Amino acid sequence: MCEGIFRPLAHPLVLLLARLRVPPPLVVAAAGSAGVAAAVELGRGSLLAAALLVQLKTLLDNADGQLARLSGRTSAAGRYLDSEADLLVDAALFAALGWRTGAPALALAGFLSLTAVLSLNFNAERLARAAAAEPDPEGRVAALLLRGVYRCLYAPQDRLAERIAARRPALTSPLAVSLLANAGLSTQLAAFGLLLALGRPLAFCWLALGELAAVALALALAPRRAPRTQEEVA
Repeated sequence: MCEGIFRPLAHPLVLLLARLRVPPPLVVAAAGSAGVAAAVELGRGSLLAAALLVQLKTLLDNADGQLARLSGRTSAAGRYLDSEADLLVDAALFAALGWRTGAPALALAGFLSLTAVLSLNFNAERLARAAAAEPDPEGRVAALLLRGVYRCLYAPQDRLAERIAARRPALTSPLAVSLLANAGLSTQLAAFGLLLALGRPLAFCWLALGELAAVALALALAPRRAPRTQEEVA
């Protein structure tokens, strides 16, 4: 969904924004605003408007990174802001879903499941590339503050994924990375938008729960890492 649909759709917008010298963090803020607006419309019962705003959020989400790379303005602060804005939008959408449908427990379970799947998606690719969990910080106050928020929100998820990968190396296999990549945020929000438009928003909670259950089952059935021999320890 990301590479085949949303990134190509975002490219003309990226070229326009680059000509206008729009800073990438402003696009991140616009994406977050569209996501929060979708949550507001969902809470009001305007499911079609919420569905369209969710797709607008996804389009802008695919534009900010392209714009940063094209304009040479990638930064740690921008990457932190992007991750934190995504989590805020997800929380707002599920909170609105729980309030509108009168099923807050199911909405919370859906939010936690989606967060877990997205975390495994990110960390499986990161660990497969042997990359660091956080981008290099910059000396600016904004970057340091955003890094502190990131550590509070994401560091526990990163450490848990590292422990899972240590016990189940299949998590970082090319097949697992590819499958989890196709359960990324663009795909998830596209599915959420479709279910909103169909008037079945709670079905997305069950979808997220099903995804997490499938991942957990696959990891449970995957072979564990063999214990190290005395020679390897030495």
